[in-house]
Amino acid sequence: MEAPVYTEFDLRRSLVEGRLLVLAAIVLSAFTLRLAVTAFSPLADRIGADLGYSTAVVGLFGMIPTAMFAAGGVLSPILTRWIGLERTALVAMLAAGVGQAVRAVVPSTWELLVCSALALAGMGIGNVVIPPLVKRYFSDRLAVLSALYITVVQAGTVLPALIAVPLADAHGWRVSIGIWAVAAFVATLPWFGVLRGRRGRDVVDRTALPQRDGQGGGRAWRSPVAWGMAGMFGMTSLISYSMFTWLPKVLRDAGASATFGGAMLGVFALIGLLVALVAPNLTARMRNPFPLVIGCAVCYFVAFAGLVLAPMAAPLLWVLLLGLGPSTFPMALTLVNLRSRTAAGSAALSGFSQGVGYLAACLGPLLFGVLHTWTGGWGAAFMFEGVAVVLMVAGAWSACKPRMLEDTWADNFTVRVDRR
Repeated sequence: MEAPVYTEFDLRRSLVEGRLLVLAAIVLSAFTLRLAVTAFSPLADRIGADLGYSTAVVGLFGMIPTAMFAAGGVLSPILTRWIGLERTALVAMLAAGVGQAVRAVVPSTWELLVCSALALAGMGIGNVVIPPLVKRYFSDRLAVLSALYITVVQAGTVLPALIAVPLADAHGWRVSIGIWAVAAFVATLPWFGVLRGRRGRDVVDRTALPQRDGQGGGRAWRSPVAWGMAGMFGMTSLISYSMFTWLPKVLRDAGASATFGGAMLGVFALIGLLVALVAPNLTARMRNPFPLVIGCAVCYFVAFAGLVLAPMAAPLLWVLLLGLGPSTFPMALTLVNLRSRTAAGSAALSGFSQGVGYLAACLGPLLFGVLHTWTGGWGAAFMFEGVAVVLMVAGAWSACKPRMLEDTWADNFTVRVDRR
């Protein structure tokens, strides 16, 4: 049987007709991308007491999100070339849902680790494919759509952190971490609709995939824009996931209750939600948004000093400042599209910067815990975070410059629409 022939007009029409359904799919998928992280962190000690793992294993659990997000950066380009962007997003949501559902019923630590890794791998793939999907379908509304999906990501970060402990108190920790699988499964539904509407054109359409001329072609790793973005992503993630993992314990060691620690983790995530409402638009309006990065760095340093020297003197203030620091995360996600000319460039930049960045970040929560164990305090751990801030600023200096990815890599970069 001959393959169907789709014209460029067919591809454009399918994009326009499917925009509302894709918008719903992107929004629901974005909500799932942090659920497995902040649903677990406030309950790590309680789950450990039940399953029998030590405090050291908490650092390992904190390492899994960034490791799996790095794996998502590697797997996503392979999957998108094989099955298309939309099918890859569907697979990501299925993996996230299955992983979260199964980990809620497993009896041992290693099974919890494996299922958490599956869920987070799905979320990591989702991290990478959503920016090029936004560019493919909403290239005329990049700032607005970037702000929307980043805000929803942050909402999915805040909600589990705020209600994890009360939900576990009422129904047990298994319900508390397992209920979020529902959100991932719901997110699969509009993707099924998108795929049905496009009837195979999702595989034929190459508009958001990097194509190479002959044996050459653009490679993100040759661009200083990509390396700067990777540093910005990586160090922001290293700090954020260190805090997601350890902030409740830092406050408990200072005399706070477990409920208060969970609430402060929720506040930390909530600030990210509020920032996501404004950071993408501010980034898009500025020719070079590097001054915003300097402001984030100052917030980090003041918060670190407060949490080390006087954690319970003004814990809300320290957490508020700490929450402003990761404003560089929505900035970086917005810059993925602003620093690339095409959807193909966006896909390449998103995959490289998140893959390399999250790989660099994956040791952060583990080393933070190791330094605390070695020294018996939190000073050395927060000094380590301070070094990460400096590296983040260095990466942002390169990523924020007003230049395009495709202009800075060595080989020619072209985008083609395949016709069969």
